[in-house]
Amino acid sequence: MFEQLGLIGCGLMGGSFALAIKRAGLVKRVVGYSTSPVTTERARLLGVIDVEAPSALLAVSGADIVLVAVPVGASEATFKAIRHMVSVHMLIMDVGSTKSDVIEAARRGLREHIGSFIPAHPIAGKELAGVNNADADLYAGRQVILTPTNDSRPAQLTAAIEVWTAIGCKVVQMSAESHDRAFAAISHLPHLLAFALMNAVVGQPEGSDFLKLAGPGFRDFSRIAASDPKVWRDILLSNRTELLAQSQLFLDQLQVFETAMRDGDVQTLDTLITQASATRANWRMTEL
Repeated sequence: MFEQLGLIGCGLMGGSFALAIKRAGLVKRVVGYSTSPVTTERARLLGVIDVEAPSALLAVSGADIVLVAVPVGASEATFKAIRHMVSVHMLIMDVGSTKSDVIEAARRGLREHIGSFIPAHPIAGKELAGVNNADADLYAGRQVILTPTNDSRPAQLTAAIEVWTAIGCKVVQMSAESHDRAFAAISHLPHLLAFALMNAVVGQPEGSDFLKLAGPGFRDFSRIAASDPKVWRDILLSNRTELLAQSQLFLDQLQVFETAMRDGDVQTLDTLITQASATRANWRMTEL
């Protein structure tokens, strides 16, 4: 049981964590802070947090567990803002979709308190952001990736595993570098493609008319293009090295398809599509 959760970022991810940890009976009080006072007030009215804090530093004051749920580009400033209230026994986690950059931001921001930080990436979310969409079940049955560093204290790592497990997650551990390579391929690149597709369609003179004809296939493919722009701007930039490498691999495959189409190469097209179809048919998302 924790005495107090200091929640920095009372949106979808942070709000859902607060609701889940409260429902599990793991915390007595949640003190929250968001850069928008309207968001913080709404979080209190919805029961996501119990107390509004006027700053990130005061949200952390008295906390024994802290969740930083801000866009990854704001990580370093947030860590710097709370450093003077961090104690040796405090558990600090994030929910960012990139890890190497967040760890470096934590090293610069937390300095001697870096051992309290356990980087985390829960594989969950919604297209609709904001505290109004916070859901205590958001993380249930999902994986959470922990990427502890050599500085991470064993006690904090054990506590992090116990917390995520208690709210229904399957905990996986890996290096930050492996995490960023993997998610560049399976998450960041698909978002990049969805954003580019939407812009390519609407950028045509008849684009709006085309959209009126779109069906379930287009809906499913383009769904993630509705994701939070600021969050994904930061992700695309923070993991750009790995993402650009994955983008090039995609372009190489696209060129293979284009060449087969130009040549009218039925056999090659059939082979390429069959391979992709079979792989997708045999893939199952990991769940508890």
